[in-house]
Amino acid sequence: MILARAEELNVGGPFYKMLKDLSPGVKISITRSISIAFEQYMNKINWNENQFDYEAFMGEWKEYLNKSATWYDKVSNDIKANSEFHEELAVKINETINKILSEKPKKEQNEEIERLQKLTKTEYDYSCRAEARFVIEKLTRELKSSK
Repeated sequence: MILARAEELNVGGPFYKMLKDLSPGVKISITRSISIAFEQYMNKINWNENQFDYEAFMGEWKEYLNKSATWYDKVSNDIKANSEFHEELAVKINETINKILSEKPKKEQNEEIERLQKLTKTEYDYSCRAEARFVIEKLTRELKSSK
C-alpha cells in the first residue's frame, strides 16, 4: 500500500540521466534525505500503513529539504526546475522507500523487541529494520513512563 502511490511515479526506470551527473556526495545526500524524511513521517504516523499518504510524505520531505538537506543548495536551479529531474527523483524516492521496507530487522532488534514486549506485556508487529527501531524506541519509552 505504501509503495502503490510511489510506484505510479516510477517513470524513469533504473537509468538516470540527470542524477548520474551529480557528484557522488550529492547523490548520497539525496538518498539520505529521502530515508530520513520517510522514517520521520512513518514514525509520526506510528508506522500505520492505513494512514500513509504519499502527498503528506512528500510534504515532509520538502520540509526536510528546506531545513536540513545539504544537497539542495548544491544543485542548480535549472536542474531543480527540470521535469526530467523530478521524474528521476520520483524513481529514486520509490527505490529508497522500497529498500527501507525490504530491510529485515536485525537479530539483535528482534531479541530486544521480544525482551521489551515481555516487560511491557505488549505485542507489536513490525516488518523492517526501520520499523523495528521505532518499536524499540516506543517500548523503551513505555517502560520508562511506567516506572
